[in-house]
Amino acid sequence: MAQTPFFTLIAEEGAARAGILHTAHGEVPTPVFMPVATYGALRAFPHHLLQEAPILLSNTYHLYLRPGTSLLEEAGGLHRFMGWEKPILTDSGGYQVFSLAAHRTLSEEGVRFKSHIDGSAHLLTPELAVSIQRSIGSDIQMVLDVCPPYPASPAELSEALRLTHAWAGRARRAFVERPEAYGYPIAQFGIVQGGVDPTLRQESWAALAPLAFEGWAIGGLAVGEPFELRKPILHLMGQLLPSEKPRYVMGLGTPQDILEAIAAGMDMMDCVIPTRNARHGLIYSWEGIRNIKNAPYKNDFTPLPPWGYTRAYLHHLFRVEDPLALVIATAANLHFFLELVRVARERIVAGEFRVWREAVEGQLMRRWSG
Repeated sequence: MAQTPFFTLIAEEGAARAGILHTAHGEVPTPVFMPVATYGALRAFPHHLLQEAPILLSNTYHLYLRPGTSLLEEAGGLHRFMGWEKPILTDSGGYQVFSLAAHRTLSEEGVRFKSHIDGSAHLLTPELAVSIQRSIGSDIQMVLDVCPPYPASPAELSEALRLTHAWAGRARRAFVERPEAYGYPIAQFGIVQGGVDPTLRQESWAALAPLAFEGWAIGGLAVGEPFELRKPILHLMGQLLPSEKPRYVMGLGTPQDILEAIAAGMDMMDCVIPTRNARHGLIYSWEGIRNIKNAPYKNDFTPLPPWGYTRAYLHHLFRVEDPLALVIATAANLHFFLELVRVARERIVAGEFRVWREAVEGQLMRRWSG
């Protein structure tokens, strides 16, 4: 099986893979779903209770603005600041370039943007993104890129690729000068863009491949495009990206998307779906998706993993607007998403992933009316 100092591939079934990421803060079994702790915190959930998660994702843009790199350096990095001893991956802020389009300007130099907090002006360059993430101390850092919207014109896609490729080279040079943070080794991932155009995806990979990042990410998916257009890009990238490096598809997170990504050969995924939807009362499980705020759950005493609180009790907490509702709902969703990838890994190792997926996938996406 393929192996680098950072990643070991231990099993394959078709394109689906099981492996291990080796970081200074511990090993991460893959495929893995990374819960999103944007500001160094899971929304409405204390992360010390999340023993099932081997890695969290935080965001460079937001941590740069608050609490700022000076405080993070004073604390000795984000791990110490938030009390999390396992690995952390940080996005570079490139997605915010996309989502906060009204407040930014792109140029060869980088991204000029106004803070959504106080309107202050900032310039985020590829080099600064590397420096900020070194201050954060993330085990895996992402390069600054341009994530085009869907749909995007040919001109928009072309310019996004041009800047993404130029910035990637600058980010790599800045990273290899000192590939460590707080005395431990860190890794850097490149990001392949190109929208849902297979030709552009191939061009992007060809341009970036010589930079030899420790891992590779697929950006610009799950930005509004239909599943039918996303699926072939996932499988194309599974064929193009090197087998000895980890593959991360960014921002992808419905159960259906996760299973499709795994089937295409992806190793890492993240999304706010389990935490964000929990706050709206949507609960994910092996039986499908339920809105726990609906009336039929008033008398449903079925226990919810992982803590055993009943659906009726959670329904009651949402009705009375008790904040505990958000904690219990978030715990239930994170437990399911992490269990989903854990079981998928077990089935890959056993050579049973395809059959298992066919048996469970339809039920996972069922939406219960009551």
